[in-house]
Amino acid sequence: MESTRPIRALMRGLDALTVLNLRDGATVSEVAHEIRLPRTTVYRILETLCNAGFVFRDAADDRYRLTILVRALSDGFDDEAWVTQIAKPFINNLCREVVWPVSIATLSGTSMLVRESADHDIPSAIEHSAVGFRAPLLTSAPGRVYLANSQAPQRDTLIDVLARSTKEEDRPARARAELLRMLADIKTAGYATSRRTRRLVEEVSISVPVLLLDRVLASLTVRFADSALPLQSGLERFLPKLRQCAGKISATFSEQQAEARTKSATPNHALRIFV
Repeated sequence: MESTRPIRALMRGLDALTVLNLRDGATVSEVAHEIRLPRTTVYRILETLCNAGFVFRDAADDRYRLTILVRALSDGFDDEAWVTQIAKPFINNLCREVVWPVSIATLSGTSMLVRESADHDIPSAIEHSAVGFRAPLLTSAPGRVYLANSQAPQRDTLIDVLARSTKEEDRPARARAELLRMLADIKTAGYATSRRTRRLVEEVSISVPVLLLDRVLASLTVRFADSALPLQSGLERFLPKLRQCAGKISATFSEQQAEARTKSATPNHALRIFV
């Protein structure tokens, strides 16, 4: 079998991503020093990664930092593990309590990916939202609430990438301003809603963020038929329960992270004592 020569440009790009992943951002000079390449070459690499949506240049300190899109490179690893292990029992309980479909989704590329769904045994489910279903960021409740609670640089990068993918780079500044205002209102309210026409009824979705400090982990969503329950009644009935469930998921995730850090630090701590 013939050997395949590595693509040097790709290798250099991965090297740059590795450096940024190990730091809280880095300048062109710092990355150039780490991967031992000329500054002009590193600048082109970083700007290419910016255009692809994986990196952004922070205007505050002129350092390059990773965007949330980098998480898509490990899609199905960390997110899948914690959603399955932590969130599943909570959303199952919530689904039985509200008697309407409940699901949890995380960012995957430029859409929201349903990681777990608890609606297969619910007679009221209009259509099942299977694991693996993708919802658009800008028009779905889980996508909107995720965007609204993302940090500004990551949110703006996602919006830019979506604009390029739909050939809307030249959309009026007014339209972007309206979108940002809508997301700000969603963040203030703490939830997002959307409607979707299904075969027989209008389906309404209400989503809340699952937060860990200033980071949004996922979107928790309940879906119901507009003909069975008006939106305002749905908000009064479901919103407190959604928030409570999201809080439980976040608290459990935080506790497990703390336990994992403690366990990983224990051997080193013991070693220092005996030394």
